[in-house]
Amino acid sequence: MSSGAGEDPFLALGLPRRADLTDDDVRAAWRRIAAATHPDRDDGGDPARFGAAAAAYAVLRTAYDRGETLANLGSAASPRSPGPSPRPGARARAGRLAVRAAVTAAVGAGAFAAAGWAPASIGVAAGALTWLAVTARHDLPPRRPWS
Repeated sequence: MSSGAGEDPFLALGLPRRADLTDDDVRAAWRRIAAATHPDRDDGGDPARFGAAAAAYAVLRTAYDRGETLANLGSAASPRSPGPSPRPGARARAGRLAVRAAVTAAVGAGAFAAAGWAPASIGVAAGALTWLAVTARHDLPPRRPWS
């Protein structure tokens, strides 16, 4: 596999770099490559290409992830910035994550202050932590297995 495919998940799946790709487009490309390169094939497949395609599919699986990847690839190819710089919105993401963590702590503390260590307050705190885990993943930096 060429080094370009290792850095660009779109190339690893044989897809064009387009924002209008659907989940079905990405899934079909993944299945096509997986069927042709899976290590369990009689001919041994191509484990390296299969692994690269699996990682690319994990990065491009949703529309949100494709948009993030396109933005990251676009900023990496930009000749304007001589070195790595924080992505636009990184500070806003950190702020949103801090607010979500504070809300979670406040909800948990309020539940324990109102009911003590009762099962209901433990459930409310667990629900708040679950909410934080589910919603905070969009505020974390994207996965970058390509660097």
